[in-house]
Amino acid sequence: MSLSRREFVQASVALLSAPAFIGQARAQAKEFRLGLITPTGHSWNRAAVAFGETLKKETNGRLSATAFHSGQLGNEAAMMQQLQTGALDMGWIQAAELGSRVPGIASINAPYLVRATTDVAKLVRHDAALRLLDLLPRETGTVGLGWGITGMRVVFSTKDITGAKDIKGMKLRINPTPVYRDFYQQLGAAPTPIPTPQVFDAMANGQVDGLEADIEFSWNQRFDKVAKAMLQMNALFMPFAPLVSGRIWQRFDAKDKELIRGLTRQSLDAQIKDIVTTELALIEKFKAAPFPIRTEPGLEVTALVRDFDKLWLPKAPQIAELRKVGAAL
Repeated sequence: MSLSRREFVQASVALLSAPAFIGQARAQAKEFRLGLITPTGHSWNRAAVAFGETLKKETNGRLSATAFHSGQLGNEAAMMQQLQTGALDMGWIQAAELGSRVPGIASINAPYLVRATTDVAKLVRHDAALRLLDLLPRETGTVGLGWGITGMRVVFSTKDITGAKDIKGMKLRINPTPVYRDFYQQLGAAPTPIPTPQVFDAMANGQVDGLEADIEFSWNQRFDKVAKAMLQMNALFMPFAPLVSGRIWQRFDAKDKELIRGLTRQSLDAQIKDIVTTELALIEKFKAAPFPIRTEPGLEVTALVRDFDKLWLPKAPQIAELRKVGAAL
């Protein structure tokens, strides 16, 4: 039986289209490799695992995510490079790393936007904070899906400390983001960046006089064992953003993108609630250690904010809007 020319062309088109269709179907099935620097017990990691499990359940296994914790895929700078090339699918990355690349993102690390963890939870859900993520695709080739949080950061000192005035002259291990550097230099500290795994020993041997960190991380690392006191600064917090590689994101249709966004926000809501509800319990654990916890007795922050904003508003004008939002919470 011979084919007409029309029948031959139709059959050829169908044959050529089949591999493309099959390839498209295969592209829709995906296991995301998700990198983050926090350890298994950390709330960020728990939320990432929950996201992967829920994604797998909601798609009957077509989509899933495996979390690689504790920097198994490299530090955050390395993971950002992998996200940009598409070698890594997802990364849950601190605002500090993002702000070092995109000054506008650094605005969310500015001091005294809010003064309590409950207000951090509200701020990161506000449109003003979420709009910061719109800067990422063009500047980093990644897509931000929302914000998660840590609690307000505290200062651990190897000498007794009663207020911010005692920070002057301290060799203080900080997160190396320029925002934190400038703030602690305003207070008279000598910011000293040290890799996280080395901080405990650096405090024990006198290499640094203290560090600033969030409560959850500090309890997990038991910095109270090498410090004399903790100061609750109520000045800074460190959010993180779940990112997807732009090269990976473009492969998915609108329905899958909506699903991934929704499930990510769901896991972030749980993570934020986790921090808000457990932070007070962790503080009580420090007290029961026992370990002295100092509360800043009433630092006048107006001048600090003015001097900081004079330096940073030209680079990150979004700070002004975030301050208005924070003041209204």
